[in-house]
Amino acid sequence: MSQEQALNADTGNHYKQYTRSFAEYWDDLVGWETRLEREGAFYNRLLKAHGVKDVIDIASGTGVNAVSLAQAGFNVTAADGSENMLAKAKENAEHHGVQFANSRVVDWRVLDDTLGTERFDAAVCLGNSFTHLFDHEDRRTALRAIFRVLRPGGMLVIDQRNYDAMLDEGYSSKHAYCYTGEGVDVGPVELHRTMARFEYVFSDGARFELKMYPLRQDYLTHLLEDAGFVNVERFGDLRRPYDFHEVDFVQQVAFRPA
Repeated sequence: MSQEQALNADTGNHYKQYTRSFAEYWDDLVGWETRLEREGAFYNRLLKAHGVKDVIDIASGTGVNAVSLAQAGFNVTAADGSENMLAKAKENAEHHGVQFANSRVVDWRVLDDTLGTERFDAAVCLGNSFTHLFDHEDRRTALRAIFRVLRPGGMLVIDQRNYDAMLDEGYSSKHAYCYTGEGVDVGPVELHRTMARFEYVFSDGARFELKMYPLRQDYLTHLLEDAGFVNVERFGDLRRPYDFHEVDFVQQVAFRPA
C-alpha cells in the first residue's frame, strides 16, 4: 500500500465527514450574503462570458453557489457526495425561490456513468472541495469523469485554499473569501505535505473537523492537463495577476477542447 493509499484509508470516505449536524452548521461557516457579494458576480459573469447554459455544481454543499447560479438564470444540476449536504442545498433553494434542473448524490469518480457524457456546458467545483480526494489516481479518475460530462468546449472552474502559502509560510487568512461566516474559528490542527486537518469551532461551542489533502497549485494544473483540459487559467482571490503566496484561494479555469 502506498503512502497516499494509507492516508486515504485513514481518512475513510470523505463524504461521511459531513454529518447531518455539520450540514446544519455549514451555512454559518459559509456566510451566504458576504460570500455571494464577493464571489457570485464573478462566477456568474465568467460562465455567461463563455455562453454557458447548463452547469453542474459537483460540490454543491448546502447550495450557496448552485442557488446563486440558478438565480442568475443558469440551468443548474446540484450534485454532492453527501446526502446530508444535498438535502440542505435543496432546502436552501426552496427558501430562495429557485429550482434546480436536477439534484443527485454522486461520486466524482463515476460522474459520467451516473449522469451521462457531454451533458453540460460547465462544471464548477468550489469551496476547496477537490482537496477531499487523498489518492492521486482518484484525482485523475475524477477529473477525467468531469471532462467527459462536459460538452466539447465546456469549462471547468475549480478552486482550493492556497496550500502553497500554508506549507511554505504558515497558515493565515483574510477571512474574505469562501468561508466568510462570523463567530466561527477556523484553522489547521495538523498541516504537512500530505495532510491538512482543519477544526471548525462555532460560537455555541460545537466543534467539527475535516481532513483534506493540501494540493499545490502547479500540481492541480498538471492534473487538469493530464485529464485532457487545455488553456488553464488561474485567478487568486478572483483576480489576476495575483501574488502566488498572498492570496487565500486560487481558482483554476480549464476547458475541454472544442
